[in-house]
Amino acid sequence: MVQWITSDAQVSYEEATAFMEARAEAIARGEAEECIWLLEHPPLYTAGTSARIEDLTDPDRFPVHTTKRGGQYTYHGPGQRVIYVMLNVAERGKDVRCFVRQLERWVILALEEFNVTGHIRDGRVGVWVERPDKPLSASGNVTEDKIAAIGIRLRKWVSFHGISINVEPELSHFDGIVPCGITEHGVTSLVDLGLPVTMDDVDVALRRTFEVAFETDTMPTCPVNANA
Repeated sequence: MVQWITSDAQVSYEEATAFMEARAEAIARGEAEECIWLLEHPPLYTAGTSARIEDLTDPDRFPVHTTKRGGQYTYHGPGQRVIYVMLNVAERGKDVRCFVRQLERWVILALEEFNVTGHIRDGRVGVWVERPDKPLSASGNVTEDKIAAIGIRLRKWVSFHGISINVEPELSHFDGIVPCGITEHGVTSLVDLGLPVTMDDVDVALRRTFEVAFETDTMPTCPVNANA
């Protein structure tokens, strides 16, 4: 059984981290169910294990939290659905690469509920959408913007941290960092794409697609970004 928790009020990063670490330990000991936690944070930046200080371009704008999840700098704030995944990877095949593929697939399936096609790109972390409404990139390709980030940590084969999907955040808040160390692409959200999607809509889509995303016998072959 997986317990789903939804927090209506914003949750501080310190509170969220303390909860995740305690729950992950309890799951590893067999004393608690797996858990999916849906929440929003107040505006803040987090630095993953690969973060480069030069990518923090405005360190005084919002609080900065150093974390041991994979990845570089990212932003969390109101209008962004944060999905913390405390799942027993040992009981789900003990395959980290497969687990990350499942998280990526989950995001892509949830986006499909709104007729949005998400992409995983080699050498680029997170989930991306094509923007034919924007000018072509400098290389002549269709512009792509990031719509979701993935960054996990494992302890005793239990995951924590997880996913963030941009529903309707203030996109200018990303300007204080180089998101995930990538300068040549931007960020977007479901509302920025012209979709009148609410947080509740996204939560419904996540619940509807969760089981399908984690069916190992129908997993697609796709690139893996373990520190997205």
